[in-house]
Parts: sequence; structure tokens; C-alpha cells
Amino acid sequence: QVQLVESGGGLVQAGGSLRLSCVASGSIFSITSMGWYRQAPGKQRELVAVVTGGGTINYADSVKGRFTISRDTDNAKDTVYLQMNTLKPEDTAVYYCNADAIRRYWGQGTQVTVSS
Repeated sequence: QVQLVESGGGLVQAGGSLRLSCVASGSIFSITSMGWYRQAPGKQRELVAVVTGGGTINYADSVKGRFTISRDTDNAKDTVYLQMNTLKPEDTAVYYCNADAIRRYWGQGTQVTVSS
């Protein structure tokens, strides 16, 4: 089993920055990729950014150049970060951390609200 705990959401004005963190614990040896998804009201959940075990990184086109994903692994935990710069109102959503292992795990979600 893998447990994911997210932090770092909040309210920010357009043009501002936020940093999300997600700490994975438990059977972290089984994790391959980790990433972030988001879901805005009335919309489907969409991929924001993902980093694979081999270090390959992919971003949604809408966040390229503004968001940066990074990952830090030690013996006890695996942490993925999402640095979000130049935020726009359309970035408003609940952001979910994701870890792929034997199955897919999800965090509880953290709200990001960008005001215009």
C-alpha cells in the first residue's frame, strides 16, 4: 500500500506562484511514476505533469513553461513537487497527486484558486 499526503494549495492572485508537495509513504519501492492531475468544476480530471522512475518528465501543453515538477526519493519516502508560476485563473482546480505502482494511488486533493 502507498499513502499520499498533499500540501501547498491555496488562494493566489493571477501572476502569482504556489508550490504543491506530495509525500508518498508505505510501499514506495513499488512506485514507478508520480505526477499531478487537476480537476476543475464541471470538467474531467486532466494530467498536469508526470515524472517517471527513469526521470522522463511530461507536461500538459497548458502549463509548459510555467509549471515545474520535481521528485525527491530517500529510503523512507518519495516526494513529488509542483512549482506553479505565472498562475492564471484557468489554473483553478483541485490538484491531485498520483503514484503508479501495482495500482494507481491518489491523494486527497488540494484546492488551488487563482483570482483575476
